[in-house]
This record gives sequence, structure tokens and C-alpha cells, in this order.
Amino acid sequence: MSWREVGDGVFVRRYGELDLSVGLVVGAESALVIDTRGDRAQGAELAAAVRRVTPLPWQVVITHGHFDHCFGTAAFLPAPVWAHERCPSHLARTAADQREQWVRHYREQGDAATAEALAASSPTVPDHLVSDAADLDLGGRTAQLRHLGPGHTDHDVVVVVPDSGAVFAGDLVEQGAPPDFEDAHPQHWPSTLDALLALNPAIVVPGHGDPVEPAFVRTQRTDIAQLAGICRDVTAGRLTTAEALARSPYPPETTRAALRR
Repeated sequence: MSWREVGDGVFVRRYGELDLSVGLVVGAESALVIDTRGDRAQGAELAAAVRRVTPLPWQVVITHGHFDHCFGTAAFLPAPVWAHERCPSHLARTAADQREQWVRHYREQGDAATAEALAASSPTVPDHLVSDAADLDLGGRTAQLRHLGPGHTDHDVVVVVPDSGAVFAGDLVEQGAPPDFEDAHPQHWPSTLDALLALNPAIVVPGHGDPVEPAFVRTQRTDIAQLAGICRDVTAGRLTTAEALARSPYPPETTRAALRR
């Protein structure tokens, strides 16, 4: 994999592992790393890759508290680590279970190296917390951190780079696979994507997959809204689960996860 420049000094790095996409925004005085991969070895690889782009001091922002986006943060310390104010409590509640689940997954897949690296990794607790908004001066440009509402989680943060038209959406947008609803808020997710689209991005970087145009986000918003309506109908007794699975725009496992929310 290599860095893809989607704007002047704005980079995306897409990994085969979980099809994860991370970001880097370089200013005149500092750089912002967006997500840090899933374990300490992966984080170290990413830190070395960032250093091949820039020697500037860095800050880190975590888009949300799922292991694949933040268990690599230790490789970037000491550095300010930004996240939504609900991210630390999410990590406190779920980090051990996330680690256990995914260590088991990697061992079952025969990937002992990743399993062992993850077993030895713990998330760094963010020390710079965002309620709704924070602006980071990188020197000659600003990176805007925004919480637009619940969606993929209750603590998603997007990164807006106004001078490039780029928005890093985390897992509010997924290009390579259906959205993940395990910790999601289906009823609020469409309006959160409306708020993202209201930023008028030229390009949106998803948490997984290739950068997309706003039209892709609008389509995903329509599909999530349809699924949210199906969830409401099941809750109200207007649809059976079987009918919901048949009508959903997403595969059965995705739909079942949304119905559980």
C-alpha cells in the first residue's frame, strides 16, 4: 500500500487488513494523523509511513473507539490524542471484549502474528476531548473536528479539511462493505449523514474502502434510512423479521445487527 494524495498535503492510506483507510493532514508546523490501525505493530508501521512523508510533530485523532481504528495509538506517543468525549468510556467498557473477540478471529484465520500483536495491545485513552467541535491549527491550515450526531457509534468524529474539500468520515461512511451496525444508532444515522453532506465536501474518505464523491454518501444515506424505517416497522409489529430481511437493502447479517439496535 502507499499514500494517496487527495488534496494538497492531505493523504489517505488504504490497507488490505479489514480494508481500513487512515489519513494524514500536513500543515506548515504540524501534522494530524487520522486513526492509528488495530494493534501496536500496525501502529508502528503506520508511524514509520507517516515519517516518510513528514518529519513534523504530529497529533492524533480517533474517529471512534473500535479497535481497528485506535489500538495502534501507542506508537505515536507522546502526542495529543483527540476523540469525542464519549470515546474513553466506550473504550473502558468494550476494549477487553473487542480484543478477545478479534484475537480469537485472527487465530481461527491462522494469522498468529496479528493475534499475538493484538493480544499485547491496549488502546491509549484520548486526552483531548471534543464535545461538538474543535479546530486544530496545523500551521497555515486548520483541521476541523466535528461530532455531527450519532451514527456508526454515539461518538463518531469527522475531520474536515476546508482548504482541500476533504472530509474524513470514519465509519459513518463505508465504501468496501455494508455499514456496520453493531454499536450503531440507525434512527439517527441518516440525519448525521445529512449534516456531513451539508459540509459540501468535494471528497469523502470512508473508514473502510476508497475515497468517494458526495453522490455515494447520498446513496448510502438513502439505504440506511430505508433500513431504519424497516427497523421501526419491526418494532411496531408491522413487519416480521423474515419480511424485514427480504426488504432490506443490506445482507441478512447487516440487517439483523441493525434490528438488534
